[in-house]
Amino acid sequence: MPSLTPTSLAVSDAITHYRQIRELTRDELAYVLQMAGHALSADAIAEMENRDRPVGVDDLVAIAYALGTTPAVLLTHIPIDMPAPEGPLATGLPGDVGQAEARAWIEGRTQLDHSSRSRWWLNEVGRLRVLVAYHDEQLQAVRAEISDLGELAVQEEDTPQVQVLHERVREGEHALSQSEIALALAERQLDELRAQLA
Repeated sequence: MPSLTPTSLAVSDAITHYRQIRELTRDELAYVLQMAGHALSADAIAEMENRDRPVGVDDLVAIAYALGTTPAVLLTHIPIDMPAPEGPLATGLPGDVGQAEARAWIEGRTQLDHSSRSRWWLNEVGRLRVLVAYHDEQLQAVRAEISDLGELAVQEEDTPQVQVLHERVREGEHALSQSEIALALAERQLDELRAQLA
C-alpha cells in the first residue's frame, strides 16, 4: 500500500465515516453516485476507503454530494484513530494550521498568509469569548433556578423536573469547560503568530 499524505488519509477515512453515519453500504453509495451521474463501483469505493486508490477531485465532489456533506468537510476530516500528527494536518500547509483554520481556508473564508491568519485567530478568540460568556450566563441561570427552589430542590431531587435542572447544570459545565479550553488554545495560537512577527 502506498504511503499516503495527510489529506489523502483524511479523505479516505472521511468517506467511510460519513457513509456509515448515513447508514449506506458501499453498493448503496455506488447507486447514489450512479444516479447523480458519477459512476463509481462499490469495489472502487472500497479501494478508496482502504487507501488502495487515490480519490480524484471529481470523485471527492461527487462523494461529498452523495453523502450530504461538503468537500471541505471531507478534506479536513480527522480520523478518530489518527495519532498526533508529526507534520501538517493537510498536505502542504504550515504545521500549526488546525482543522477549523484549514476548513475556513478551503471554504475561502481566510487566507494562510501571516496577516490573514492573525486576523482569523483574532476573530476566533473574539467569537470564543462570546461563547464562553454565553455558556457561563446559561449555567448561572440554571443554578439560580435551582437556588430559587431552595429546600424544595433537595426534597424533590428525584422528580423529573429537578433532574432535568441538574442535567442542564452538568451539560452547562461541560459546554463552559470545552469553550474555555478552545479559547485558551485560540489565544495561544494567536500569541504564537504575534511572536513570529516580533
